[in-house]
Amino acid sequence: MFAIIGIGVAWGEWHFPEKYTGQVTRTTDTVWHPDILPGYEARYVDQGETFDGPCRSTIIRKLSPVKTRRAYLYVHGFNDYFFQKEMGERFVDSGYNFYAVDLRRYGRSWEPWQYPFNVRRMTEYFADIDSALSQIRRDGNVDITLSGHSTGGLTVSYMAAMKGARIGVNRVVTDSPFLEWNFSPFMRNVGAPMIQFLSKISPDSKIRQGHCDGYAYSLLKQFDGEWEYNTDWKMIYSPPVTFSWVGAINHAQSELMKNASHITVPILVMHSSRKIDGCNYTPAFKTGDAVLDPEMLQKRGEKLGKRRMVCAIDSGIHDLILSPLPVREAAYDTIFRFLKRY
Repeated sequence: MFAIIGIGVAWGEWHFPEKYTGQVTRTTDTVWHPDILPGYEARYVDQGETFDGPCRSTIIRKLSPVKTRRAYLYVHGFNDYFFQKEMGERFVDSGYNFYAVDLRRYGRSWEPWQYPFNVRRMTEYFADIDSALSQIRRDGNVDITLSGHSTGGLTVSYMAAMKGARIGVNRVVTDSPFLEWNFSPFMRNVGAPMIQFLSKISPDSKIRQGHCDGYAYSLLKQFDGEWEYNTDWKMIYSPPVTFSWVGAINHAQSELMKNASHITVPILVMHSSRKIDGCNYTPAFKTGDAVLDPEMLQKRGEKLGKRRMVCAIDSGIHDLILSPLPVREAAYDTIFRFLKRY
């Protein structure tokens, strides 16, 4: 994941798995319906026309049986969608209305004519998140926490930096936010910016990613993990990423750090205590972050906003709340301590 190893296909070629030639229509059904997760409900949000046609986002919610005006909104990462039923239940049991959003071109929101996870600018996701926040307010919530994992953590931090006091939430929580590439200095300072420049010329050109199974095998119950999810939506092997995706990430990381002082709400930055190198699965993949470098996250996290908590979760994997039970309990404890403090 996130391992750029070469420009592997022809410029502009569609190959996932083949060019879509069917009907392209806007989403018109936006009413609440039972979600794929038992006990949850979901609805689509029509996000209008974009560079690749009509698109939508999806809001998922589980309301507390006890009246509350506190809400927690979760934003997933790259090659991901919301499937963490346990997480929603933890927040509902703690007196929160729980919400999640599947961003455009991800999970429940992914349309067959869209290349998965593709984006031109990370600001596109602001509309998906704002739609969920509007729903949360319509539901009567006044104390709102905005959270995100990995690229979702980058997105919510970036949104908080660019909107400042207009962010419309009370605090931000991040789980291994994608604040910096896990690359060599040359790739961070030369390679990624070069691809960002080329994305203006050929945004849909593709870059192959490493054929690595270590992280997925540490998660999936069918291998050595404890989770079950749709591997058509959260793939074992990520498809190639577009030039524009790389450019969007690089631009968002840069703009976030330039505007980090504009974050006005308290922010929590959690990351693992150790980095795991390698490609194919070994038990070590269940003891550290195999995607990002925690040391880089610590350094950049310490620059976000004026009221912050930056902390390492011992032996956490990349998605901390999917870590083995004792570790994810530590992550939850950290989140609830932060919520209580701020």
